Amino acid sequence: MPKLIKNGAIVEDTSPEVLDLEQWLECNERASRAVILEPGETLAPLFEHIDEIPLAMVNFPTFMDGRGFSYGRELRERGYQGELRAVGHFMRDQLTYLSRCGFDAFQMEDESELEDALDSLRDFSEHYQASIDQPQPLFRRRA
Repeated sequence: MPKLIKNGAIVEDTSPEVLDLEQWLECNERASRAVILEPGETLAPLFEHIDEIPLAMVNFPTFMDGRGFSYGRELRERGYQGELRAVGHFMRDQLTYLSRCGFDAFQMEDESELEDALDSLRDFSEHYQASIDQPQPLFRRRA
């Protein structure tokens, strides 16, 4: 069974059936199926069903394609509370930024990199900027 990083631990993948955006929107039993989002797709049709999505997977076809970061942030800002998983080609160095955008699961192309990737989530103990994971910038958090 494939493994991934989820909520700060390496776990086995127990995903529900995964559908692309069009299939998911046409499905009658959305709450039991995951949706995978590809770069260039419009997220707007998902917003009225945001509470029905158990798992949103965002595909990164190349580590240079940053649109997935925006998808994660937008889903979280719209109130998405389910699992938000990055899949595809992203680098260990990007995990901190992905988590700051709201991603809580990471399915890497090469599972042998999971241990090092997990360590990279602890590379920074503090962040100056506001983000999904910390809405207040550092200067506002200081007493």
